[in-house]
Amino acid sequence: MKIVMRQDVEKVGEKGTVQTVSDGYARNYLIPKGFAVVATNGELKTVEQYQKVQARKLAKQEAELQALADKIDGKQLSFTARASDQGRLFGSVTAGDIATDLSALVGETIDRRRVVLDEAIRNVGVHTVTIHLVGRLRPKVTVTVDAEATEETDARAAADTPAAAEAPAVAATAATPATPDPDTSEA
Repeated sequence: MKIVMRQDVEKVGEKGTVQTVSDGYARNYLIPKGFAVVATNGELKTVEQYQKVQARKLAKQEAELQALADKIDGKQLSFTARASDQGRLFGSVTAGDIATDLSALVGETIDRRRVVLDEAIRNVGVHTVTIHLVGRLRPKVTVTVDAEATEETDARAAADTPAAAEAPAVAATAATPATPDPDTSEA
């Protein structure tokens, strides 16, 4: 059965599209719930008109947001986070973090829902992230995640250098008192 979608239904279709579904699914679920109507000649003409209006709206929005897309495209964001020795972050870099930093960088508000991430970034490295503004406008940014320097990694780095290995021995000899203790000399 051909139907015209009145609302977006996942795995069926978006609002304003013509879909073919089984008769029972249309009659028992989609039509009674108001998600769709039967595709008559009048409904098909309405869909055609709706699609023309939507195309004009989309073209207008793309023209308005083109300057923002040009500002965003190719930008680089850097984050520093605590990470394990294997490069796995203890936390994550989320779409909200990226949107906040990108908004500050370009000077315009970017909604976190516009940042396309299947899941939060949980590894150190360079990641390419897409920003879905509207329609075909999908600029890409480069997100670099570095491991935060901790005291433990600083200590390991210091122990690896030869000059640092000699420094504790010098510090230990300087800690011994050069003058005798007055309490022990009276005996």
